[in-house]
Amino acid sequence: MSTTAERRVDPVTLQIVANALASIADEMATTIFRTAHSTVVRDGMDFSAAILDPRGETVAQAVTVPFHLGSLPAAIERLLEHYGDRMEPGDVYLMNDPFDGGIHLQDMFLFKPVHHEGELIGFTTTTAHHGDVGGRLPGSSACDNTEIFQEGIRLPWLKLYAGGEPVEDVFKIIEANVRIPRMTLGDLGAQVAACAVAERALLGLVERHGREALGALMTELVDHTERLVRREIASWPDGTASFTDILGSDGIDVVDVPIVATVTIAGDELTVDLTESAPMVRGSLNSTRSFVEACVYQAVRCALEVEVPNTSGAFRPVHVLTTPGTVCEVTMPGASSMRGVTGFRVLDAVNGALAQLIPGRIPAAGEGGNTLAIFGAERPEGGRFVYYELVVGTWGATPGGDGNDGVTNPASLAANIPVEVAESEFPIVVERYGLVPDSGGPGRNRGGLAIERVWRCVTPDTSLIVRSDRASTPPYGLQGGLPGAPSVNVLVRPDGTEEPLPPMFSTTVQAGDVYVHRIAGGGGFGDPLERDPVLVSQDVANGKVSHQAAEAHYGVVLDSDDAVDTQATERLRAERKGGAA
Repeated sequence: MSTTAERRVDPVTLQIVANALASIADEMATTIFRTAHSTVVRDGMDFSAAILDPRGETVAQAVTVPFHLGSLPAAIERLLEHYGDRMEPGDVYLMNDPFDGGIHLQDMFLFKPVHHEGELIGFTTTTAHHGDVGGRLPGSSACDNTEIFQEGIRLPWLKLYAGGEPVEDVFKIIEANVRIPRMTLGDLGAQVAACAVAERALLGLVERHGREALGALMTELVDHTERLVRREIASWPDGTASFTDILGSDGIDVVDVPIVATVTIAGDELTVDLTESAPMVRGSLNSTRSFVEACVYQAVRCALEVEVPNTSGAFRPVHVLTTPGTVCEVTMPGASSMRGVTGFRVLDAVNGALAQLIPGRIPAAGEGGNTLAIFGAERPEGGRFVYYELVVGTWGATPGGDGNDGVTNPASLAANIPVEVAESEFPIVVERYGLVPDSGGPGRNRGGLAIERVWRCVTPDTSLIVRSDRASTPPYGLQGGLPGAPSVNVLVRPDGTEEPLPPMFSTTVQAGDVYVHRIAGGGGFGDPLERDPVLVSQDVANGKVSHQAAEAHYGVVLDSDDAVDTQATERLRAERKGGAA
């Protein structure tokens, strides 16, 4: 930590520059949102943006996907190893290789070094999940991929632009290896545009504050973040706790894959040990170490009460231990295209451990991360389509209130594709979309409700790839709260025959087939018999809880008008508590 910088940096100016950098990062995100071609980026919001200083420290990030942003330190480290001081003004660098600083092939990292009068002053960077990067199946991501060579085009660090001019050979290679070049190249163009927008704004800050002064402000902003985080961790009680959560598939078969997190708080530092987690699995759920680190950072960040700037200083007091060759640190040639669900389970496992150490700050488990459903086929009018759905989401109950319904997982910030967009852009029909009653885990504070999404396929021989979880191990409750409802996958044939499906699969469906998916409900927090009967009555009136569940789980008796029968409720709750005693 730089005490010299702290002395010479005016705190008011520091806050002004911090806000300016954050605004630039958000403008990057807006640029991608407005110019991206694919629904997974434009509407699903599966992208991120950030600004780094010349050393590669993150100094600002957009309100986008935390799991991308927490992976930036590993990405920039590898870029600097490859190119170091050979970067020139106008260069743009591209990478998606999980074994060269990336996280999976679908997430393309783009870095643009920013120079002022020949001196490097920082980097602008974007990451986006591309709808198709080649591979064995449309959409590239598939749970039953067994090695990276099945997952698409693999790009180590390359120059996409050199001195401001596109490197045509790289564009040609990408175009030749993806199913829908217009979509992939269009999204890459959106990333480049966002970096250029941020470059212009960053140079404006240099003109306003001077190069050396801006550098000092960036350094102090990162150091200030570190001090805030260390101060708060130091206020937590020292101790160690472990928690094991379960992935319900290895990507191919329905088996338990344990994620074991041991969290140790010691002074102003925190260590998360994931070395006892399962060995690498056969399918594509294996995660890079950098992605797991991002998941741990997010869990710790969510536990903070102090407001801190979005810089890499927040990562410095947090240490992550993994073992190569496990599901938490993939090694060659392991597949990783569906590692996202492993990241969500790492976050849940870390939260389960933190809940034992700082119980007043940690929520029950949410839906377990967004479900990924990918439909791919030939359009009736000709040409291919790849349709991504990122089905989110619901939160677990918190110590202070009910879990949110229909809101993205706090670690994702992805969005459900609007039904109108899905049906207007793709040959698909969304037949049902809504909340599922009685799916939130009962508790003093209720877990959020599950979402059901139902699609009818209208094209023959359609590839359907699904990554979901929490079918066999539902989201946990805390402090006496009950688990949320498990997830459900069903395929309904045109004759009405229902075929239960595993949580993760790749298959081919036909026109008229209907795919039904329910994400899991959020876990509850606290004893359900302590929930305010009036809140239970409101849930019943709003269709969130049934009369039967109100009585069975909460001990609340309602009349025909959904009003609380106070005497009957008091008797029933006294009986339940007496029986429990």
